[in-house]
Amino acid sequence: MNNIENCPKCGNVFVKAFRSVCDKCYKEVEVMFQTVYTYIRKKENRMASVVEITQATDVEAEYIYRFIREGRLKVNHFPNLSYPCSTCGTMIKEGKICSGCKKSINDGLKLEQTEKDVRERNRQQENAKYRTYEALNDRLNK
Repeated sequence: MNNIENCPKCGNVFVKAFRSVCDKCYKEVEVMFQTVYTYIRKKENRMASVVEITQATDVEAEYIYRFIREGRLKVNHFPNLSYPCSTCGTMIKEGKICSGCKKSINDGLKLEQTEKDVRERNRQQENAKYRTYEALNDRLNK
C-alpha cells in the first residue's frame, strides 16, 4: 500500500510510491539534470568541475553530487567530476567513502579482531591453568 507523505522539499502532500519527492519537485530536479547534462555534453565543457558547472548552470552542487552518486552522470565520461566522501569529505569518483576512510575502517576491524584473538587466547590459557590444578588435586586425593 502506498503511503501519503509530505514532500521533504516543498511540504506538499503526495503519495509516496516510487519517488521520495512530489511530482512537481521531481520535475524541477529533472529540469536541473537536463540543464547540467546539456552543459557538460558540449565538447568545450566536458572537462568542467562541479564548481564550474554550478556557476554556469545555477544548479546547486548538492544536486550535481546526487546525479553523480545515482549514476546519471558518469565520471568516466567527465573526468573532472567527483563528489565528497560520506565520512571525511575528500572528493572521490566512486563508492561512498574514500580509500583513506576504507583503510581506517579496515585497520580498526583488524585491530578489533586481534584484540578478540588475544582475549580468547588468554581465556584458554586461564582455563588450562585450572585444568592443571584440578588434575593435580585429583592425583593428591587418590
